[in-house]
Amino acid sequence: MDWSVVLPYILSGISVGGQYALIAIGYTMVYGILRLINFAHGDVFMVAGLMMIYFSASMPMYYSIPLMIIFTVLLGYAIERAAYKPLRTAPRMSIMISAIGVSYLLENLALYVTGGLNQNYPGIPWISDSITIGGAVTKRVTIITPILTIVLVVALILLLKHTKFGMAMRAVSRDFDTAQLMGIDIDRVISVTFIIGSFLAAIGSLLYFTNYTGVVPTSGAMPGLKAFVAAVFGGIGSIPGAVVGAFIIGICENLIKGLDSVLMVNGITSQQFGFATFSDAFTFVLLIVILILKPTGLFGEKQTDKV
Repeated sequence: MDWSVVLPYILSGISVGGQYALIAIGYTMVYGILRLINFAHGDVFMVAGLMMIYFSASMPMYYSIPLMIIFTVLLGYAIERAAYKPLRTAPRMSIMISAIGVSYLLENLALYVTGGLNQNYPGIPWISDSITIGGAVTKRVTIITPILTIVLVVALILLLKHTKFGMAMRAVSRDFDTAQLMGIDIDRVISVTFIIGSFLAAIGSLLYFTNYTGVVPTSGAMPGLKAFVAAVFGGIGSIPGAVVGAFIIGICENLIKGLDSVLMVNGITSQQFGFATFSDAFTFVLLIVILILKPTGLFGEKQTDKV
């Protein structure tokens, strides 16, 4: 096998897998505490991309990046306070409908601001530069993404395992009502969870749009959906599971995109079969298979209902 053909797709898969992982952690953390799928999370990711475009058009990059992260975090916090907190005691379906409503609101606001036109993401100094790895030319962000993802995940796990606030978060995720009775500030825990998820979505947005530079109001839909699938695949509620699931999906997705080229170069076939068309479908087929074989995901724990 000609590895010079396969390597670019593997590198790209590792990179996009890391970006999916940063989004997936937001899904899995919110679900772990509220048992809520935050459907607006992918759109927060998209809004972060648009903010970066507009900030960088009027100010230097060293101001634009911190401002984008701060405003994305504030957006996540505002969504939790305005759309989810008032429904804390409401039926779960009401909160889910609220999440879908926030998602469409963000998309329509983005459509109003941009006119639906494709916005070009700015080049980020240094991380947008091209480098050569094993004969494959790629952007430096391809190497930075998995390293930064692992660092952020390790920092998050240390926060959860070795701090008082992390203990509170684990207690709330284990038993919401009992944690409240023990005096844990539930509202504060939930708000910080959304803040952390939004922060990771902002970093994921910075890395993702450096590779895929076009931003439209629906740019967060597919990455958000794939990140959600990664969270379910790994075992929703499990941070390591979300990360592993995201890397598997990212690598497999990109290998499928390059399958025609790999087969032709290695003399296995002489024509294009259009396998790249099915790269997105593969993600959801994988989800169906894992739900059939292991409904709790790779790292998910079987839940037992108390009576």
